[in-house]
Amino acid sequence: MSACCGPRRGPAAAEPGAAGPSGGASAAPGRDRADVLRGMVRIGGGPFLMGGDDEDANPADGEGPVREVEVSTFHIDAMCVTNARFALFVKATGFRTLAEREGWSYVFGPHVPPSARQAVLPGRVPGAPWWRGVAGACWQAPEGPGSSIGDRSNHPVVHVSWHDAVAYAAWAGKRLPTEAEWEKAARGALVRARFPWGDELTPRGRRRCNTWQGEFPYPLTGAGGDRGTVPVNAFAPNGHGLYNTSGNVWEWCADRFSAQWHVDDGPGTRIDPVGPAAGESRVLRGGSYLCHRSYCNRYRVAARTSNTPDSTTSHGGFRCAVDG
Repeated sequence: MSACCGPRRGPAAAEPGAAGPSGGASAAPGRDRADVLRGMVRIGGGPFLMGGDDEDANPADGEGPVREVEVSTFHIDAMCVTNARFALFVKATGFRTLAEREGWSYVFGPHVPPSARQAVLPGRVPGAPWWRGVAGACWQAPEGPGSSIGDRSNHPVVHVSWHDAVAYAAWAGKRLPTEAEWEKAARGALVRARFPWGDELTPRGRRRCNTWQGEFPYPLTGAGGDRGTVPVNAFAPNGHGLYNTSGNVWEWCADRFSAQWHVDDGPGTRIDPVGPAAGESRVLRGGSYLCHRSYCNRYRVAARTSNTPDSTTSHGGFRCAVDG
């Protein structure tokens, strides 16, 4: 998988341990179901066609084959978890993200402000030199020292690892969505459409998602992803009422990742991931503000990528799900 979608931390990164201020899952508070479901959308159970195999597909990513997959009824957040919501979690639990405990995270290089240039760590990501490790970069300082989320309370929280997302979900009485749940919800009831709103990227010339505008990786226009994230409710929702399931930030899913599928066509069809990657990396869906059709067209609904569960970047967030 190309590092363009997100660089990986080295093997020394620590996995969260016991519950407490140093990280790890905290017990869910006593919330009633109405409180848990606030801001969520109900998606009815049943089969849908998952995956893609058209000319835009990336076969090496395991987008295909297109297959019928059945999911049970579930609820999913209409929007990604925001900085404001994550701040409530941190205040209530004393949680520290992996990026905070490790002391650094990956930032898109052209976004590093002058105040953080001395904090840029040596070394480059092979094949994706625009990614830079920045000391002090974390969810509260998305571009490193001197940056803040002061005017971004309604933007998606970033620099969260898969483990961080799982800890937040447990606190909120929720969980991460499965990859199949995420795709069914993201499709907005459309069948095999490229995007949550149809097959055309900009219907009637209107932008429908936050992706890169101009020549990547040079920020030129200020009209799109070259400025970073946008609010979680930017642009119109899809047919199910979900916002920004294309572009803005990659979203963690519960599943381990594999680019290979075993398809069992017998009774009770199973679509199982196979291959060595299924034991380590986790799935990310939705694309980000860095995607562009000339470079990384993974803002399509069927597109997918992966990263190790301890990796953190300035373009990765999540939303949560609940059974039933």
